[in-house]
Amino acid sequence: MMDYLSVINDQNKSSEERLESLRNWRKTGNNNDLSKKNSEVNNHIHTIYSFSPYTPTMAALQAFNCGLCAAGSVDHDSIAAAPELLETCAILGIGGCVGFEVRVSFKNFKDRKMNNPDSRGLVYMTVQGIPKPAISKAEDFLKPIREQRLKRTKAMTVSANVLLKEAGFEEIDFENDIINQSKYLEGGGITERHLLAAAARKIIKKFGKGKQLIEGLNAKMGITIQPKLAALLSDSENPHYLYDLLGVLKTEFLPGIFIQPDENECLPATDVTAFADSIGAIPAYAYLGDVGESPTGDKKTEKFEDDFIEELFNEISSLNYKAITYMPPRNTIEQLQNVQRLCREFNFMEISGVDINNSRQSFNNPEVMKDEFRHLLDTTWALIAHERLASIDKCFGLFSKGNPLESLELKERLIAYATFGKILNLHSPDESAYEITREIQKGRLV
Repeated sequence: MMDYLSVINDQNKSSEERLESLRNWRKTGNNNDLSKKNSEVNNHIHTIYSFSPYTPTMAALQAFNCGLCAAGSVDHDSIAAAPELLETCAILGIGGCVGFEVRVSFKNFKDRKMNNPDSRGLVYMTVQGIPKPAISKAEDFLKPIREQRLKRTKAMTVSANVLLKEAGFEEIDFENDIINQSKYLEGGGITERHLLAAAARKIIKKFGKGKQLIEGLNAKMGITIQPKLAALLSDSENPHYLYDLLGVLKTEFLPGIFIQPDENECLPATDVTAFADSIGAIPAYAYLGDVGESPTGDKKTEKFEDDFIEELFNEISSLNYKAITYMPPRNTIEQLQNVQRLCREFNFMEISGVDINNSRQSFNNPEVMKDEFRHLLDTTWALIAHERLASIDKCFGLFSKGNPLESLELKERLIAYATFGKILNLHSPDESAYEITREIQKGRLV
């Protein structure tokens, strides 16, 4: 019997082959019981088109198997996962939405560190709810950004090779070890993680896995690994070995080779928000927040936006952002209640999503089920409805001028769109979206 799951997550197969394998897998009866689906959602899943162990088909299937009722892809500098993820969600009968993540420059905050640990004045943002007809426009918009990031990564690889050679490691071949290990030639992005993964593979090749690698890194590169990670890397059978080692290199190796991006790669924020508006998508600022004792343990103690957050929200509003995206597990309840208050004051949509980019992470996000965050379930369905309806006609976008519901306050509009999302036929969302737009135009769903 064919191993459908291995094909589904094979990045060397075409998206058509992966989708066909999913359809065949569904026919075998090896399906998650749909009655066990819960209300959880995740709008920020990375795929092989940035850096992740999951193809778009497998990413949505993982979400489905964990009981999620909606999944969204957000890749760095890339929208290439979108068609495959949306089709997978339709096959599985869960909500799907797509977007991309980029870094942009805030000229009025050029000396401040906001949500980007590596750079001052540069900010992570997402463009979400991209209508299907605009996906090709997004690809064209992102192409020069991808090219600039590739150029910078190549320059960092030169520096990385100096350090690797001095330590007695094999050097990285940029073409074979980075480009060919990515989906760059198919519209994917290249990130620092691709470079670090290449370095990690060279280190594993020399030392193997286990205690000898830990000792070798210390002897050859002066890297002392913290006890928790040392325990994981001592286990040569650890299935997440590459990702755990990559985490060490991100902290201990990357700072020595990092090159700051410029405005050719990180466009002014207004350029990206204007583009999002032009295609009927939703530009969102990604809140990070000061990190004390990180609830998720994925960030060191550091100050980010919280000391000047009201000033920052004023700037975000002036730059034409429409939403704030944040991760309920990452921050304290006090931080996020303050963000929620400011979203209400500045009339921002709230979008939830926990970035999934390595094999150790769980697709489940139980925090979103708490009373303080349950409204994020409805905003997810509003986002899904926005994307589907705006794919029929851009005027049906949540923030579009000419929207039949634009006279409603944002809160009421979100409630209406959440209702639209929940009545979509998720196996054929485009067809049912068309029917919903007809009903809206007749005033029956207003």
